[in-house]
Amino acid sequence: MASANTPRPTPGARHGLARTLSKLGVCSRTEAAAWISAGRVSVDGRVVRSAEFPVVSGLHRIAVDGAEIGPGLRRYLALNKPRGLVTTAKDEHGRDTVYRCFDGAGLGWIAPVGRLDKASEGLLLFTNDPEWAASITDPETGPDKTYHVQVDRIPDAALLEHLSAGVAAEGEHLRAKSARMLRHGEKNAWLEIVLEEGRNRQIRRLLAEFDIGVLRLIRIAIGGLALGELPKGKWRNLSAEEAAALAPASSLP
Repeated sequence: MASANTPRPTPGARHGLARTLSKLGVCSRTEAAAWISAGRVSVDGRVVRSAEFPVVSGLHRIAVDGAEIGPGLRRYLALNKPRGLVTTAKDEHGRDTVYRCFDGAGLGWIAPVGRLDKASEGLLLFTNDPEWAASITDPETGPDKTYHVQVDRIPDAALLEHLSAGVAAEGEHLRAKSARMLRHGEKNAWLEIVLEEGRNRQIRRLLAEFDIGVLRLIRIAIGGLALGELPKGKWRNLSAEEAAALAPASSLP
């Protein structure tokens, strides 16, 4: 919250009120729209009930429940997601979500950058900076994602080449940017698979097209950011350098 003595920021572009609240890192656009509809948000002292009401951050005074909102602390976090948690804020089936890992941290509103399905684990980013998140999830310019995948058979070189060539499935062309064997036992193997973009359950769907079952799937890196020794279920703040390197096209504060 901004006090009366807080310097006013330089005015920015004009956006709808809900989007502006989201860009300020206060809440999601969906939450902002609900607040606005409920009459909790005012602009220059007047209650506004339209989520698309045009405002300029830094020029108009925006308040929620009477408390003025200003640019807040931007947060950029890395979590080692455990298997069994769903990547959502609330689950209609009552399953545990990734937000359990942040209990008691007092971080305010943060949102996942992309997703990992319930059975997958590893590196998952969170932020309250929508533009930074969009830069990372952009299929054209976003960083590669690297996974270690345990499969229920031992692929040969030809099969690994097929994974890189890709296959058509459900109207999409699924492929890996690269796939290589890390190690193998008698009946299963660990692969390293790199994706350029993150389609829904892409690795599992791609491997299923070749009758390969996934035993374990771990995201170990996003771009140059590695999961490293971060313990399961724990999180850490990214450094300014790490955040900037992941999304060089975004305008970090």
